[in-house]
Amino acid sequence: MDFVNPLLLAGVALAAVPIILHLVMKQKPRHLEFPALRFVKKRREANQRRLRWRQILLLAARVAAICLLAIALARPSLKMAGGIAGREAPVAAVMVFDTGPRMQYRRDNRTRLEEAQQQALWLLSQVPEGSQVAVIDGTTGTAVFQVDLGSAKQRVERLDTHPTARPAAELMEEALRLLSESDKERKELYVFTDLARAAWPEDDRKPWAERMESLGDAGFYLIDVGVQEPQNFALGEIRLSSDTIARHSTARITTSISLEGSAGERGVELYVTGADGKPQKRSQETAQLADGDSHEVEFPLSGLEQGTHQGFVRIVGEDGLAIDDTRFFTIEALPAWDVLIAATPPVELHALYLAEALAPESFRRNGTARFNCTTIPSDQLAEQDLDRFAAVCLVDPPALSADAWQKLAIYAAEGGGVAIFLGRNAAASASFNEGPAQDLLPGKLTKIVDHATHFLPDEQFVHPLWSKFRDLSGIPWGQFPVNRHWDMPPLVPDASVLARYADGGAALVERPVGRGRVLVMTTPISDPPSNDAWNQLPSGIDAWPFVMLANESTLYLVGSHAARLNYVSGQTVVIPVGRPGLSSAVLTTPQGDEFRQNIDPEREALVITATETPGQYQVRAGSADDALSTGFSVNLPSTLTSLQRLDEAEMKTTFGESGYQLVRDREEIDRQLSAGRVGRELYGWLIALAAVVLAAEYWLANRFYRPSNIEASAAR
Repeated sequence: MDFVNPLLLAGVALAAVPIILHLVMKQKPRHLEFPALRFVKKRREANQRRLRWRQILLLAARVAAICLLAIALARPSLKMAGGIAGREAPVAAVMVFDTGPRMQYRRDNRTRLEEAQQQALWLLSQVPEGSQVAVIDGTTGTAVFQVDLGSAKQRVERLDTHPTARPAAELMEEALRLLSESDKERKELYVFTDLARAAWPEDDRKPWAERMESLGDAGFYLIDVGVQEPQNFALGEIRLSSDTIARHSTARITTSISLEGSAGERGVELYVTGADGKPQKRSQETAQLADGDSHEVEFPLSGLEQGTHQGFVRIVGEDGLAIDDTRFFTIEALPAWDVLIAATPPVELHALYLAEALAPESFRRNGTARFNCTTIPSDQLAEQDLDRFAAVCLVDPPALSADAWQKLAIYAAEGGGVAIFLGRNAAASASFNEGPAQDLLPGKLTKIVDHATHFLPDEQFVHPLWSKFRDLSGIPWGQFPVNRHWDMPPLVPDASVLARYADGGAALVERPVGRGRVLVMTTPISDPPSNDAWNQLPSGIDAWPFVMLANESTLYLVGSHAARLNYVSGQTVVIPVGRPGLSSAVLTTPQGDEFRQNIDPEREALVITATETPGQYQVRAGSADDALSTGFSVNLPSTLTSLQRLDEAEMKTTFGESGYQLVRDREEIDRQLSAGRVGRELYGWLIALAAVVLAAEYWLANRFYRPSNIEASAAR
């Protein structure tokens, strides 16, 4: 047991006062003369015994009341077994701060991080002299104890949120390591967090209370600086129809607006940076939301001239967390990609489905087609100059000459994209199964499978070719039967199957060739509707899956998917330069700072790793005649700004049933800290017990010495 005010224990000596008064005021026997002396003597002895017990009870009550009051004023406290005595003993204290972007949430003109800093600075003023203090935040590398309390306070004052801050659960490992290495007998861990799920990912939730047991009597204080009922409108991940589009074509920008809190209405605006460098409003939508609702918004963006265009989507109005109210994007508008389609005569008929899927006539007329298709007979392929084409498509090719196959192989090896749609004109002959053809094809043709099946893409949509299919559900591939297809097992080792048929056969296969890639579909896309058609993929009613597959496959072949311009904070950005003479470029950050970056000569690309800050980045390099001017955008993952808090069950799973102290304000911190350092104080219990004893003394005094009793005794 420990005492805050041990000198006040001298008040126990006051317990002698009732005893002295008892002895001084002891009642002396009175002489009474009665006729029946014998009866009087017995009666007197009984009264004396009764009075003696009453006086002893009253004396004990008064002594106990004085002793309890004296002990209570000395503020005793109980320490658990193995507890550390001494209130002023130095401690090893580790302060862990969640510095994720959510901590910018503002309430009462103060962010959650500022609230945590105020609580921490007050706590540092309560730390005994000679203590060790460490401050860990989301950007800390290897954590160490600060030199002194002054440097710890400065460290706390300089804390700031960071877009790529590590979650609090990950920082706990460093904190436990520091505490285990300290030689201080008393250890304390403070975690300042808003208790959002983003700070405690499910994969990182560990029974920290059990881990703390290995540190003995270490105190674990979870300081909740979050808001119980936040009010926040937020934008979700931004999605583009493509990072690169044909000039004057239409790009689609999609995002979602969600709400945590009471119902409300917000507008969502689309801005694009103009030639003068100022944002220009292009569109707006309004969403009415209730708590927990999410509403998807989509903006079409057209009329973009050739070049790099940057913009943003933002929520109109303000709320507690501003960092998730804006999402940035970058789009590059390019001239239409030239695509060569080689087909058997009549070329216009056999190339019709693919050409119309890639460049519909209405798009060609108004100049918004993303592809510029050129059709030739297959037998002219060997004489054709392929260098000016971004992709070459062979539609149901017949047996080609060795020169044609070799020319295609060289074209692919130099970075070109080749698509081959096998059909009735192919044959399991030397033209396909030997020589240069096998440098392109992923395997040898063995037989034609003649039974009804249907197309079955990869359900996970992992390959970039399927990226636009991920958000779609219930694609009706079964409505477009495949009656025949080629079988080509086994595939070469570097080939990969991107789609199969329902019968298990390979439907779409990719093979890398040099710096390029080859896609092979084992059924054609040129058969008109008939009983003899190999499939109905392009000819079925409302064959939009084929149109989408043709476009995404061709975009993949021309490298559109590789030209990435939109990233998440912390990701490495790779920008192809394509200019051998350039050695460096100038990077401009969202804050306007400029840095010179070296260009990787082997990759002929600019590699940028400093992408933590969300916003728009610009890249410039080269002279005026051959200048490179492009850019990219960086956004925060939407999960990092979610304010959803851990529920009670998750708290128990993460921190244990009772291995931590959850506190929210300075009063609770002080109470739990006193219990941890001083022990569990008994002041309240002792005062309550003293009050009970005084009440008992008052009742006994009135019960034993009320007038009726005294008069009755005198009469007797």
